[in-house]
Amino acid sequence: MATPVTTASAASTTAVPARSYAGPMVLMTSLFFLFGAVTNFNDVLMPYLKDICQLTDFQSTAVQFAFFGAYFLMSLPAGFVLKKLGYQRGIVVGLLVMAAGALLFVPAANSRTFGLFLTALGVLGAGITLLQVAANPYVSVLGPARGAAARVSVVGVANNFGGALSPLVGGLVLFGGSVALKAKLAALPLAERLGQEAQLVKGPYLGLAAFLVLLAGVFFFAVQLPDIESIPEEEALEARPVAAGRTSALAFPHLVLGIGAIFVYVGVEVGLGSLLIRYGESQNIAQLSGFTQSLVRGLNAATGWAGALFGQAPAAIDTSIGFTKAVGAVLVSSYWFGSLVGRVVGIPLLLRFPNRALLVTVCAAGAALVAASILSSGETALWLVVLCGLMNAIMWPVIFPLAITGLGPFTKQGSSYLIMAIVGGALIPPLMGWLATHGGGLRVAFVVPALCYVYLLFYALRGYRVR
Repeated sequence: MATPVTTASAASTTAVPARSYAGPMVLMTSLFFLFGAVTNFNDVLMPYLKDICQLTDFQSTAVQFAFFGAYFLMSLPAGFVLKKLGYQRGIVVGLLVMAAGALLFVPAANSRTFGLFLTALGVLGAGITLLQVAANPYVSVLGPARGAAARVSVVGVANNFGGALSPLVGGLVLFGGSVALKAKLAALPLAERLGQEAQLVKGPYLGLAAFLVLLAGVFFFAVQLPDIESIPEEEALEARPVAAGRTSALAFPHLVLGIGAIFVYVGVEVGLGSLLIRYGESQNIAQLSGFTQSLVRGLNAATGWAGALFGQAPAAIDTSIGFTKAVGAVLVSSYWFGSLVGRVVGIPLLLRFPNRALLVTVCAAGAALVAASILSSGETALWLVVLCGLMNAIMWPVIFPLAITGLGPFTKQGSSYLIMAIVGGALIPPLMGWLATHGGGLRVAFVVPALCYVYLLFYALRGYRVR
């Protein structure tokens, strides 16, 4: 998922004293890398938990509901916590809350209790929400005001990179392993095999917890971030005549439609990534193409250290038996890597071409790709969905500014509503899962993201207009 962007008015604040912010900027970039990595790991966690907890497609989407639901529930409380503790201490608390959520995966794996897994994911999501609210203001003030946009782009790329890497590593850890290990597990009774497989998730989350505690210590003891409270508050955008007589940001139709656009954008981005592995399994692919086999083997070799790191050496993906969850994890990683490429390529494109015209193009392309995937089969259907990651890349940085245009004194209120609309990632995947389980299979479920792209196209064509 794309990271929230700061408004342009942040660049107009009083100049930060001339000093080096390289160290703090590295730390903030690491946070955004962490946001992407933890969030997109859920895409391989979903099919993993579906197997070890014996769930339906619909039940497994509760993973995203628990995680992204925290954005909706914690956005306002996070602001209250930061007001009481300050931003730097708020970051420390957010990291520790995330560490607590990661540690909950140990008892969840030991008991193989889905409810406890969901609790752990909810706590993780709450910690990330607090960090998101705290971290974004710092990015705009860690250096000269003229470089604020560049810093936002840097952390956005870091977020996308973390999001592209974690499904690949997660697939190797959870679905890789040696042939001997797989044979050993397959020979066990079902309950015992599931119990053994449940232990595989403990290593990644114990490692995450240790890293989070270490990072919290660095933020608390070793770095002094700029005092946000000492910097003059952002100047509100000049009230325009359109704001006359309005009493709330919700009185602006283009903002309300923009909230819907953010809701479906996050929902379609998360939904496609979350169900891509299951979508691949439903295609019954017995033989992979040479291109896919080469890609899987290359990425497997490049990241072979992941299996050894978590006790799964030698981590390997067998491409001779057709589509597997491990192969699907590579495609999920490719989907998010497309978003990373789109973000990097999109920066100069957004500077050169009309932003709304680019939004129209990618929304129309997204709808066409998903529709073509539904009508296709085999690997073609999967790669069409993977290409949607490229289309999603510029949506947030274009939709967000369009939605807050002309709000005047209601700009901050409108921004808060847009952030809360990230809850789309909690609701659209379960809708897709319900349709997959009760409405005719995964092919029918993928009609939902196609319709989401159609709504986004409507917003790009008409809904953005300030009335």
